[in-house]
Amino acid sequence: MCDFFGPTKSEGLSQGDEFPVGWHPHRGFDICTYLTEGIGRHADSMGNRETFSAPGMQWCSVGSGIEHAEGGGTPAGDNTTGFQIWVNVPSVNKMDDPAYGTVPADRLPVVSLPNGVVARVLAGPLGDVTGPFKTKVDVQMIHWEVPAGAEVAHDIPGNLDNAMAFVFRGDVTVPGGSAKIGALQIGRFDAAHADGARTIRLVGGPSGAGVMLFAGKMLKQPISWRGPIVMTTAAEVATAFAELRNGEFPPVRAPWNYKRLSDFPADHPARAGGK
Repeated sequence: MCDFFGPTKSEGLSQGDEFPVGWHPHRGFDICTYLTEGIGRHADSMGNRETFSAPGMQWCSVGSGIEHAEGGGTPAGDNTTGFQIWVNVPSVNKMDDPAYGTVPADRLPVVSLPNGVVARVLAGPLGDVTGPFKTKVDVQMIHWEVPAGAEVAHDIPGNLDNAMAFVFRGDVTVPGGSAKIGALQIGRFDAAHADGARTIRLVGGPSGAGVMLFAGKMLKQPISWRGPIVMTTAAEVATAFAELRNGEFPPVRAPWNYKRLSDFPADHPARAGGK
């Protein structure tokens, strides 16, 4: 799933225990919030409290469960623009212990490509770098900034069998034909056959384009989904909501009240920063 949001004018900063997007649960997938404008802010049940500047991201492999809250880091009047991306994981990994990472702008790999194309690597390999979003399955997620008239050529790794390009700004054409992918449209490419053409080629339109590449390996497993819980069976979803009702969720959590900064350990970095 990819939710593209913004640009939205910020109404101002929130601090301490206040978050515009309040506490809510997740189980059974990997999640990434990537901002192209603004400042991100995150708190979770593992005791993490972080901010990150755009273009940057925070990610969670939510596993057996997290609760988190987010938002409120962008100064009043400035824009927030970005993506929240959910990646399904194999059934065998849905109850793994959760993991987390924050990636500010200065730690997100940037690759300069021919014709002035700039690639920011969120997940998977590109040349000598690997994106920092740690997913349970092999994926490739790249943000391309494509100047007007410039061509980007990209080889899909041979172990991946699904590839999509989401044009979130501007438009692109596919050389050799009349195919055009406009703003807020998705082009899906044939990546199912290892002996077929593995190269995606896109040419930036008159005003250039912002493009997100999503490539991965199809799990071909059932999905049972309800709100923030993504499992394999309806019974697993019912179990998660029963744990929520009974106060047993998440099963792995910080040993303090993670929703109140004053209850954090005195030496926790978030205490010093008032996050």
